Amino acid sequence: MTDLESRNFFTDNDLVGNPYQYFDRLRSLCPVHPEPHHDVMMVTGYREADEVYRDTKGFSACNSVTGPFPGFPVPLEGDDVSRLIAEHRDKLPMADLLPTMDPPDHTNHRALLMQLIDPERLSENEEFMRRLADRQLDAFIGRGRCEFIRDFAQPFALLVVAELLGVPEADRDDFTLQLLRGGAEQGTGSGDESDVAQNPLEFLYERFNTYIKDRRANPRDDMLSRLATASFPDGSTPEVIDVVRIATSLFAAGTETTAQLLGTMIYLAAERPGLQEALRRDRSLIPNFVEESLRIESPIKGSFRLTRRPVTVGGVELGAGTTVMVLNGAANNDPGQFPDPRKLDISRDNARTHLAFGQGIHACPGAPLVRAEAQVSFNRILDRMADIRISDEIHGPPGARRFRHVPVYMLRGLASISLDFTPARAESA
Repeated sequence: MTDLESRNFFTDNDLVGNPYQYFDRLRSLCPVHPEPHHDVMMVTGYREADEVYRDTKGFSACNSVTGPFPGFPVPLEGDDVSRLIAEHRDKLPMADLLPTMDPPDHTNHRALLMQLIDPERLSENEEFMRRLADRQLDAFIGRGRCEFIRDFAQPFALLVVAELLGVPEADRDDFTLQLLRGGAEQGTGSGDESDVAQNPLEFLYERFNTYIKDRRANPRDDMLSRLATASFPDGSTPEVIDVVRIATSLFAAGTETTAQLLGTMIYLAAERPGLQEALRRDRSLIPNFVEESLRIESPIKGSFRLTRRPVTVGGVELGAGTTVMVLNGAANNDPGQFPDPRKLDISRDNARTHLAFGQGIHACPGAPLVRAEAQVSFNRILDRMADIRISDEIHGPPGARRFRHVPVYMLRGLASISLDFTPARAESA
């Protein structure tokens, strides 16, 4: 075993800034390979990752967020552990959130969420996105510099979801203060078991519980009332807590994923003046730039699964009760699917086949929202910021840049990125 493959993926800070050599090394050995420290099988091949995501009979998502930390609460033995999973899944952290649910609960709860993210609702929200992007840009555009994650990406992503869910405007500053105070660095996926010992989303649960109860008692013509009165596919009325879980899942996942994507896009464009100008001249290139950004720097490094029964993936036999980590970031850089994978190619014809949003029934339901946010906001950024550059003063000169990434094993993104730019006219369309 070489030094690279023996590294502890979950705690080694050197793998935070650049995990791709590690991913490539594991894939070269086998696309389904054991991580030696936490009894996890790492899936790095595109075809194998796609297979795991689609196989809901062989795999449970009960541990999708936490994996081996703290691990399943009872020993899993036998040829089929589905019954034990059903009996003990509620003892796992975040067991009540959509990403950890299996059918039929997942089917019902996802249907609730999809009532919010329909094409008509997204279309209505795009005008708000444009206005919000301008409002965020107005706060710093005159300075000719900004810290992009703090000044734009995070508050923009948070407030778009707040608008979609109908959070009262009077409460949005409180949401911004509470949720940006912690951010991804305080969340799941840091490698510290204490971080996942309890649900870190208590603020969202408390607020949405209050909103939903109020709207059921006093319905109004607003989004929260629509959410509060939504039905399951069979026509039954969800419990209040079911609706709260849906709102919380969308808020938590949508905010961080979008902020990371926007950070990647601005980094890639700022480091490549030719790319920036090509996008500025031909805005029809932006959608595929979004997809290639998602592929080359996937915001979610991966997701966990637990085998229900013995399965074979990539020629490797996995016994019942095996913890598997499907590494989106590795699969999206598999040269078998994406030739020359570390090359940013905005004309790549299969860029959208990436697994940045997962696959199968657990594919991120908010993906259309994230894509819309990225396209709308980046168009306004190009309208209002010319000659966008990485700050040499903060990050060092080209070829010797210094960046800090979000220090967690589940997420991939820049913790901050400072820019210099030339302000452009606000009225640009």
